[in-house]
Amino acid sequence: MPLFPPTEPFDCGLLDVGGGHHVYWERCGTRGARPALYLHGGPGSGAGAGARRYFDPESSDVVLLDQRGCGRSRPSLGDPTVGLDGHTTRDLVADLERLRELHGFAAWTVLGVSWGSTLALSYAQAHRERVDGMVLAAVTTTTAREVAWLTEDVGRFFPQEWERFAGAVPERLRGRRLVDAYAEMLADPDPGVREHAAREWCRWEDAIVSLDPGHRQQDRFRDPDFRYLFARTVTHYFRHAAFQPDGRLLRDAPGLDGIPGVLIHGRLDVGGPLDTAWRLHRRWATSRLQVLDDTGHGGTTSFTDAVVDGLAEVTAG
Repeated sequence: MPLFPPTEPFDCGLLDVGGGHHVYWERCGTRGARPALYLHGGPGSGAGAGARRYFDPESSDVVLLDQRGCGRSRPSLGDPTVGLDGHTTRDLVADLERLRELHGFAAWTVLGVSWGSTLALSYAQAHRERVDGMVLAAVTTTTAREVAWLTEDVGRFFPQEWERFAGAVPERLRGRRLVDAYAEMLADPDPGVREHAAREWCRWEDAIVSLDPGHRQQDRFRDPDFRYLFARTVTHYFRHAAFQPDGRLLRDAPGLDGIPGVLIHGRLDVGGPLDTAWRLHRRWATSRLQVLDDTGHGGTTSFTDAVVDGLAEVTAG
């Protein structure tokens, strides 16, 4: 099923979630229809207007948000003087509960894409009774194993790109995990060091996102302000393995049984291999796994069609 036509929010605001943090949210579709929640990737990408088009505006009452520190939320991690206190997965999960309570929803259907699937699983396992269906696309759980693969091991497929990525680390940080080294560079007092690290991190992410020969560079990575915010946020959550006990999201997946779920993953997603989605599906009895043979980490018509169809499937009851 194709994407729905573009739509505009019928309400929006900034929610004070404490500790000086204010989370931007918007509400789209039809007030009083079936509640839904969209969780963007990155972390740090923000919720673009295109994400609204996954949801049927006549049958859905959708909340989209920019997670702490990114997009229109404040303060922004794009400001190097803003600290990283209050930026953990537990904090993000608490924000989602505050948003649900703000809008008076008893439960909602959750769509999470990429990092958003990690956050969706974290939320559902903490607040199972508040989730009545899930669609997870480009599935990740952000374990130490997944982070090591994405930042180092997958370089076996991209040796030239990995050599540049690793070689951008200064001598004083050699021998550290690359995700740690880049986080340190992004915290450097020298703006030139920070910009260099942000550019090289985003260049690496763009190189490994898919084996699809039609993949093109993401336009958002051309913006230096976005590059810095994105790289800083990603490295913070990645170096801490999403602030989760390692492997917990998969271990606790049987607790999701009874929640209808659709898992969508591209076979060409070399940066986030299919085995994570497969292992999650095997432990979550009421999930269905759809493998897209022509797709990497999203960005294709088959991917967006599968997401729209998955939402229709989990809300059919």
